[in-house]
Amino acid sequence: MDLTLQQLRVVVAVYDAGSFTAAAESLMQAQSSLSRTVADVERRLGTALFTRTTRHLEPTAEGREFAAIARATVTTFEANLRHFTGFLDGQRGRVRVATLPSLAAILLPPVVSAYTREHPHVTLAIEDALAAEVLDRVRSGAVDFAVTVVSEAAAPIADLHVTPVATDRFCCVFRPGHRFADLDEVPWAELAGEAFIAFDRTTSIRQHLDRAFADSGTSPHNAVEARNISAVAGLVAAGLGVSAVPGLVLPLVEFAGLQHRRLGDPRMTRRIAVVRVPHRPLAPAAQAFLVAITDARRAGAPLPAEAAWLGP
Repeated sequence: MDLTLQQLRVVVAVYDAGSFTAAAESLMQAQSSLSRTVADVERRLGTALFTRTTRHLEPTAEGREFAAIARATVTTFEANLRHFTGFLDGQRGRVRVATLPSLAAILLPPVVSAYTREHPHVTLAIEDALAAEVLDRVRSGAVDFAVTVVSEAAAPIADLHVTPVATDRFCCVFRPGHRFADLDEVPWAELAGEAFIAFDRTTSIRQHLDRAFADSGTSPHNAVEARNISAVAGLVAAGLGVSAVPGLVLPLVEFAGLQHRRLGDPRMTRRIAVVRVPHRPLAPAAQAFLVAITDARRAGAPLPAEAAWLGP
């Protein structure tokens, strides 16, 4: 049988008011209209919902049961409608963003903090992964977009829309007391004479390091390779070598008590961008988060000293 939401609302109103007159006043409708609506519902259900007398309107057992069902249905629909309205204006929904671990830990938190204050009912998922996995999630539609490092050395991204949002500069990290502490800036060529703690080839950092060493015409002596930022920092802290990390990684190695100096000649920076599939529409909440990232410089979101927002 087909019953409209308005019919259910009328039944609930009549049940709560205990009379057609009072229900008509609350709904601002004619009493005769409400009476016809209830009669039509009873006809469709094949049972009486109310016992009518000249003075009273009493619900039947069936009426009490149906009124409870009608109330639950109306309440659920109205809640869902409010949710959808919030979805349309960007105040509800779910946003999924893929990113690199260092960006999830350092770059995005101030943006997320500001966004969640303005959109407290949006569920925001920040999914960290390696660079290739991040792009795979964007292409598959598993996430709305990604915030990741893009470079000539990285995987092809010609099929994706790229919006640069930030940059950071590579620095050399070393134990306190190392000779590099006396320099204002460390040339890449100087690293050739040092045991070097390298990131493994699955990381986006390694791609930049290989390019910088190739441009400088030097080749470091790799004492050991590691994937995890904490592992690299621990190995440097143990005196096994020096390493090179981008500016947004520096806060993640502070626990090891390392010092750092900027690397120059050639100067190496990373470009961080929002990456998404062109022409794939974004839900309003996701679009609002995209705007929050691209407008982070104007909003004054803090970054470490060796990193900077791009944009207006």
